[in-house]
Amino acid sequence: MSWEPQKIDEILDSTEGENLEFKTARHNFHFEELVKYCAALANEGGGSIVLGITDKRPRKVFGTHAFQQPERTRSGLIDKLHLNITFSDVQHSDGRVLAFHVPARPTGMPIKAEGVYWSRRGDSLIPMGEDELRRIFSEAGRDFSSEICQGASMNDLDLDAVEDFRRRWIAKSGNQNLATLSPDQLLSDAEALSDNQMTYAAMVLFGTRKAVGRHLAQAEFIFEYRRSGASGPAQQRREFRQGFFGFYDPLWNLINLRNDVQHFQSGLFVLDIPTFSERVVREAVLNAVSHRDYQLGGSVFIRQYPRRLTVESPGGFPVGITTENILDRQSPRNRRIADILAKCGLVECSGQGMNLMYELSIQDSKSIPDFTGTDQYQVVLNLDGKVQDPRFLQFLEKVGRETLNLFSTADFLLLDCVHRGKNIPNALQKRLQWLVDKGIIECFGRGRGVKHILSRRFYKMVDKKGAYTRKKGLDRETNKALLLKHIQENADSGSRLKELMQVLPDLSDNQVKKLIAELKKEGKIFHVGATRAALWYPADMNGIVPSKNG
Repeated sequence: MSWEPQKIDEILDSTEGENLEFKTARHNFHFEELVKYCAALANEGGGSIVLGITDKRPRKVFGTHAFQQPERTRSGLIDKLHLNITFSDVQHSDGRVLAFHVPARPTGMPIKAEGVYWSRRGDSLIPMGEDELRRIFSEAGRDFSSEICQGASMNDLDLDAVEDFRRRWIAKSGNQNLATLSPDQLLSDAEALSDNQMTYAAMVLFGTRKAVGRHLAQAEFIFEYRRSGASGPAQQRREFRQGFFGFYDPLWNLINLRNDVQHFQSGLFVLDIPTFSERVVREAVLNAVSHRDYQLGGSVFIRQYPRRLTVESPGGFPVGITTENILDRQSPRNRRIADILAKCGLVECSGQGMNLMYELSIQDSKSIPDFTGTDQYQVVLNLDGKVQDPRFLQFLEKVGRETLNLFSTADFLLLDCVHRGKNIPNALQKRLQWLVDKGIIECFGRGRGVKHILSRRFYKMVDKKGAYTRKKGLDRETNKALLLKHIQENADSGSRLKELMQVLPDLSDNQVKKLIAELKKEGKIFHVGATRAALWYPADMNGIVPSKNG
């Protein structure tokens, strides 16, 4: 879109409303404000923000000096909003008019700027109301994978892929009658066909290379192997543009070619940990198939490096899903695909695939899945294949497979927090006692000073008893003995509270005060003076008379 000077004369009498926003902006206009107005216009169906014209009638062209490099401004708007914004820089007889043209937002995706979904009310910008946001989000509620793929037929399906699905379904269900069904009846029972018509789910899962290219070319996986993160061509690249059941195993085999094994000694045994767990990688692929947005034109990219693997899927998280709640909520974008995969046992109906990825990563002492790089247009799943702490592997071996089988995802996450010395989120606190009762972690201290560490047997097993003592800290009686010793060694001058704090730097002020109070109650020390300026002395001193407060 590019306006001519006569277009300016036409819009002078138009109504400022849903698709036009006028700003005088004679000298300048803040870029941040421009971003917000563009976001609001996109949320309201698209339109143009026009600079250099008054917003009140009768409108006049005053001209604007704002954004003298509009192409640069346009580039900044695209970076901020990810919308294909264009502009018109018009030299009108009464002055320069600059208009930025904003397309409508994508279906089901409101646009935000600076963390807010904006809309307009009169001359002002306001956050969108919850009802309007809910209405927009509901637009994405339809299941694209259940819709009919017009023009497709059984001739477009790979019958070997269909038979692979049949075998898996029989194995999962134990229903031998499935073996007698014709391919089209089998797919009808699986709801891959609807009223004898092909759904997009059938195309995604069973389509031939030629059919996928014709009907849904974006339903492809592109694999790349790269020795490093440097730009440039990959060392290996392969495109899988066919139904999922036709490339599911070949894709894993390709990844496994360079899947080295990390060896760790555990007593008389050697622990062999593959850099990339087959189950974790397969779950990541299944997640991309089930949740990517097939209405967007991009492909799924799998990039393998020597010690990490990334999966990039078009479309952000489904509505209501965030990195904070991804383990607790399920919202499949392509329910028909997910249901078919569940029938043959490749995914769990309860959506526990992501939970499993977290659990297995923690059990292998690897970093948990990371979503750095994810935004509203793509999901980026990063898998770190490096074993972080071999001793933790040994500890889990001692805990035993039977006990680990009783763990919930929350238990694994809590154990990972304790192992890495991280704060335990409130949502995991309720599982602490169960792990303490199992002798897997220990807690000590009281109130806000409570600490959690792996149990003594972990440090004993890895020959780190000193580290256990350091992490846990000294016991109460030992701490009191240290305080008393300091007071005795400084009996001539007395000991102030701030000095006693330095004796036990790992304890809080209140914890040290409680230990001092116990020593006083036991008759081992007394003080002269009051409050923090008081001086503490050993009780057996001669020549010092305790104060009346002592």
